[in-house]
Amino acid sequence: MLNLRSHKPVTILLAGLVCAPFALVSRADDLIDFSGTIAGVVRDTYGIPQMGASVTLLNPQQRPIGRVRTNEYGRFELTGLAPALYSVRVTLATFEPAVRRNLLVQPGMRSLLNVSLSTVFSSIQLAYPPLENGNVMSEDWKWVLRTASDARPITRFTDSPAPSQSPRSTAEVVSETRGVVRLSAGDSGLLAGVGDQADLGTAFALSTILSETSSIQVSGNLGYGSQTGIPATALRASYSRELGGGQPEVTLTLRELYIPGRTTAVPESSVPMLRTVSGQIHDSIAITDAVTLAYGSGVDSISFLGNATYYSPYVQIRYAIDHNSDFEAAFSSGNAAPPLDGRGEADTASIGSADLERDIDSLAMFPRLSEVNGHARVQRGEEYEVAYRRRMGSRRIRASAYRQVVSDAAISMVDPSGAFSGQADVLPELFTNNSVLNAGNFAISGYDLAATQDLGGHLSATAIYGADGGLTAANRALDSNDPDELRSMIRSGRRHAATARLAAILPRAGTRLIASYQWSGDERWVMAGNLYSMLAYRTLPGFNVEIRQPLPGFHGRVEAIADLRNLLAQGYLPLMMSGGQHVLLVDNPRSFRGGLAFTF
Repeated sequence: MLNLRSHKPVTILLAGLVCAPFALVSRADDLIDFSGTIAGVVRDTYGIPQMGASVTLLNPQQRPIGRVRTNEYGRFELTGLAPALYSVRVTLATFEPAVRRNLLVQPGMRSLLNVSLSTVFSSIQLAYPPLENGNVMSEDWKWVLRTASDARPITRFTDSPAPSQSPRSTAEVVSETRGVVRLSAGDSGLLAGVGDQADLGTAFALSTILSETSSIQVSGNLGYGSQTGIPATALRASYSRELGGGQPEVTLTLRELYIPGRTTAVPESSVPMLRTVSGQIHDSIAITDAVTLAYGSGVDSISFLGNATYYSPYVQIRYAIDHNSDFEAAFSSGNAAPPLDGRGEADTASIGSADLERDIDSLAMFPRLSEVNGHARVQRGEEYEVAYRRRMGSRRIRASAYRQVVSDAAISMVDPSGAFSGQADVLPELFTNNSVLNAGNFAISGYDLAATQDLGGHLSATAIYGADGGLTAANRALDSNDPDELRSMIRSGRRHAATARLAAILPRAGTRLIASYQWSGDERWVMAGNLYSMLAYRTLPGFNVEIRQPLPGFHGRVEAIADLRNLLAQGYLPLMMSGGQHVLLVDNPRSFRGGLAFTF
């Protein structure tokens, strides 16, 4: 029998042989990084990197566990991830969200994602996941597996504890702040069917991330009507936070307009101001993998020729039939709700600032007002809409149908002779020398068919055919200047129109261009089309051009903007009076608007 006490070297050797594997495994455990990484780049359909996109990481139960923003090169990175199945959701205003589910994160590996954001269908493609050390399995991992016992697992993977939320420095907050300042001027106020806008203005918008799950945005506008001399101001603040499976957003908007001598209903001293206060909440949630619900509501308080409060709810549900097609249904009531799917004329928005630009545009729009029996009326709409969309390679198609009821429709009226000047129920327009007539209530319905073809990476062409409702006049002659007679002539009907639209980016100059032309057999219609659509941009009558030109030397941070509306002066509804005077009812007046946009 071997006496171990008398053989100390043997004892030490045996102890070393027994303990060495455990020591080595412990040492390997200290050196090996068991985590993985998800990284990628976010671009639009033209291949342009998108700064400020929100990349949300979700656990297998589809709960958000982390979020980052893309940098100025459109890149993002999520590090220190425990091996598991994750989902990634990429969102950016004016684009469709992109979602990738069941993304496997493996230890020591980096999964690369190519994210393509589009206004119709966005996608995330998984590139081959190269490893940190360039091999399918690192040498450290091979060594651990060779030395591991069959009966004992090397380690156990558990959910990583959430990192502590350390206070963010001032430099971090400033580095994640985006902003736009825009100076604009034009020859007349622009109308969009649902609001009035000053022709001179200075606007700004700032957005910053407060934490990993919340952000705040502040915008303001100082407008001025060159024809009327009327100043207008507006301020807006919004706060959003990821909460559960959604990201609710709360918005407060204040608008004020000084209008001395603009109405004959009451003395000037009694109505010095038009004030509006609006509060709105919006949220969206994924009910299932294929069904997404977006909803919200707003309360508007308006003080002008009295006080009135309006409630405006809206809801949209989207069903993804497959990867290339989806179906949507939407309802809104009251003031125009924001386009929930992010589409609009945003093709020309500055890179990374499309949401800020949209916020500025909507902030400057005052509600459409008219007058009935000495009381102010606000134009409102109730909208039901359905749409089906499908992508087929480089071609996209869309079919939509709607029904809307417009109450207290406010029609812009050009009266060169002043025949209706001073008449009751005719209110001067806010920012022009034109007048506004209350056309009463009307219901219209229609449908649109659209096809878009991508012609390379920088050009797309769209053809749209629509049978839309609108307003026209029963006859073209007026016996008097009585507003009631003019109102009785206006009736609703349906017109057929075809629209061609071209969106392009010039690669070298960086010029972003949208041009559209709408043709109809009978051009004498006003307020035609889907005024309160939440699913698509509204087609405008006539020939319209929007140009954004980055100025050299500013690296795309300064752009010159030109917005030319209805260059051929089409879509006017002329009416003749017995005395030879003529009156025009106008929906989209010919106008020019230009300015500069500073993005930082």
